[in-house]
Amino acid sequence: MPQAFDVQNPPFDRLTYSEGEKLRSKLDIGYWGPGQTVIPQGGGAEHLHVIIKGAVEERDGDEPLAVLHAKDSFDAQALVQGMAGSAFVATEETLCYLVPKDVILDLIKANSGFAAFFYSELSRKLSDYAEQQGDGAGSVNNVLRARVRDTRLHEVCYIDGTASIKDAARMMEDYHNNTLFVKDGERIGIITGTNLSKSAVLMEMPLSTKVRDVAHFDIFAVDSDDFIFEALIKMTRHRVRRLAVVSGGQFVGTLEDIDILGLVAGNTQLIPGRIDRARSVADLEPAARDIQDQVARLHRQDVKVDVIAEITSELNRALFSKLFSFIAPPSIKEAGCLIVMGSEGRREQTVRTDQDNGLLLAHPVPEEDLAAFRRDFTAALERFDFPPCPGNIMVGNPQWSQTVDGFIQQLKSWVLTPDDLSAMNLGVFYDAVPVTGDPALLERAKSAMRNLMRGESAYLARFARAIDQFEEASASVLASIMATVGVGSDVIHIKRSGVFPIVHGVRVMSIDTGVIATSTMERIDALAAMSVIGEEFAGDLKSALAYFMELRLRSQLVAMRTGRQEEEAIVHIKELSSRERDLMREALKVTKKFREIVRSRYHLSAM
Repeated sequence: MPQAFDVQNPPFDRLTYSEGEKLRSKLDIGYWGPGQTVIPQGGGAEHLHVIIKGAVEERDGDEPLAVLHAKDSFDAQALVQGMAGSAFVATEETLCYLVPKDVILDLIKANSGFAAFFYSELSRKLSDYAEQQGDGAGSVNNVLRARVRDTRLHEVCYIDGTASIKDAARMMEDYHNNTLFVKDGERIGIITGTNLSKSAVLMEMPLSTKVRDVAHFDIFAVDSDDFIFEALIKMTRHRVRRLAVVSGGQFVGTLEDIDILGLVAGNTQLIPGRIDRARSVADLEPAARDIQDQVARLHRQDVKVDVIAEITSELNRALFSKLFSFIAPPSIKEAGCLIVMGSEGRREQTVRTDQDNGLLLAHPVPEEDLAAFRRDFTAALERFDFPPCPGNIMVGNPQWSQTVDGFIQQLKSWVLTPDDLSAMNLGVFYDAVPVTGDPALLERAKSAMRNLMRGESAYLARFARAIDQFEEASASVLASIMATVGVGSDVIHIKRSGVFPIVHGVRVMSIDTGVIATSTMERIDALAAMSVIGEEFAGDLKSALAYFMELRLRSQLVAMRTGRQEEEAIVHIKELSSRERDLMREALKVTKKFREIVRSRYHLSAM
């Protein structure tokens, strides 16, 4: 029977042929009846158990955490660290392969890929999993994770600012370089072949015009040690086709979009050009569709979800800014600041879920201007397939499009006289970032919110209590891996059970400690730097969130293809591999631990 052992089942798929045969030769088989404890909580283990048939429940005290079935293995912690964090109890007649501890320890020493399965840190497990999933030499994700210094850079060529544009054209021809760095006293700028063409042809400037008169001195640059995806995001954000590359404080070359476009699925950098060339709201519709299609293309190329989210956020903001320029009347353009909030503000949205946007005004504007803008901006986004926000957190709602003075009063009412929606509104607003207009308006409102809530322990506790908004669902999730959960026997709601508890708990702690970062990942880093949470746990928390976001994106893409939008956050457990189920269990344990940290910090058990 040991010959029937599946060495392609993770983590054994990382073994060499000889290592797999050695393992098979040492296997034994064990039997447990219903209700028998296989490994007690706090106990050690002399074998790694791999289920052949039956079911084993993982328990924390009396609380069920997960149900394991055929091909699932347990318990790495008891084997390697000598003490099981949970109890493992057979729930029906169960047979397991038994892999001796000494065999496992020898394989861990000899095979780093196999060893990764036994790491206690979820972040290391996920890192190893990602490496195994693909990342071939030519994969898009591998390209995006390459360093700028490893790509083909265009040589740095300098020209004096007093030279003529004719001299510049000749120099470009001689050096086969379309970009020149311009030295003008203490300033350094850039001039491109496009700049020369526009100057000489469109603007009919004389060829004797000095280079410094047409050069750009606001240089966008990346460091040679930056990742390619960071360069791509910067190009997208600033809508430029090339970046200067810096190393040790010196320019060492230029990186052009053409050098990486062919390597990136869907040619992301082409979309900002379509947005810039738009001359009407109707012209923006194809670009809006392209952004959404781009998400699916990047995901098919195994690009990591955090990179997809950042690229998508930058493209969406370019879209919103252009739409604002078409729709906003002069009074609103002069006085307003358009903001996005929620997952869009945190740069964590990929597939469109709903509109979370608002408008802050420095002073009152004509009511007819504001009414028209509210109506037209919201309607345009609906045309672009941005669904209305169920909580009505949109420009179209007067509560979210008013003067900054009025909005600060609204913030005070949410804090001092809260209703059922106050916590949600405050949470969403704390994630706000400016899209276009005067960013000082947003900073003034966010500063007022921080001042209102800092030190308000009672309100922070009420605010934190939302972490248990889906407590019942989450508890059933932990008990339902391969058992019963949610709306079906094989289903969990990944947003309620994984994403929301982490995002909201981190948000509460950030408000409490004055962290001003917007993205959840950056907030976790800031909290770890302040020793609010441990550095190792911060790594696991970030990894858990990234894994949940990946699973949700998969579900969202399936929902888009099938038209079943009600399942956009639903994960079917049986569709996950055994390794993915293991990662799910680990990620949910991290989430559970984080809930306990938040509950303890804000004394939620006393409420």
